[in-house]
Amino acid sequence: MRWALWIVGSLVAIVALVAVIGAMLPKGHVATRAAKFRETPDVVWQAITGYEDFTKWRPGVQSVTRMPDANGHLVFMERSGNGSSAQEITYEIVESVVPAGGAPGKLVAKIADPKLPFGGSWTYEVAAADGGTVLRITERGEVYNPIFRFVSHFFMSQTKTMEDYLSALGKKFGDTVTISE
Repeated sequence: MRWALWIVGSLVAIVALVAVIGAMLPKGHVATRAAKFRETPDVVWQAITGYEDFTKWRPGVQSVTRMPDANGHLVFMERSGNGSSAQEITYEIVESVVPAGGAPGKLVAKIADPKLPFGGSWTYEVAAADGGTVLRITERGEVYNPIFRFVSHFFMSQTKTMEDYLSALGKKFGDTVTISE
């Protein structure tokens, strides 16, 4: 019986320590990743704004559903994973500037579900560069739950989603990209 109490007490202490450390970590973070593609800015723009085609080139995205607009902005929900690991995240496009006449494009998407334990926005900058296009993604993320904040800070990469996105976009275009920043 003593061992069982000792084990339970130890587990409670570990969870409490994780929660305290997580509470001391900043809620927000900013990270940027970029890659160069051979395609024109128009082609890259069509790929990153063609939400209905995400399932064709983004591994893990099972479906994309158009939702009613919010504040005059496009809203869609992505479903990824299967079964109990499935996750649905709703995004709102809060800014969209199409690249035109050599001027860069800019797309800003934010998580539009306040019930999630995390939130944030992603800024996609599309600019012509050396006969191709550079796509730069900046994530401004927040993790609200201190335990999840601890886990995301120490055991998960805060740039992996962006890196996976850029790599998948490169594969869509039949290219292997080098990710920078």
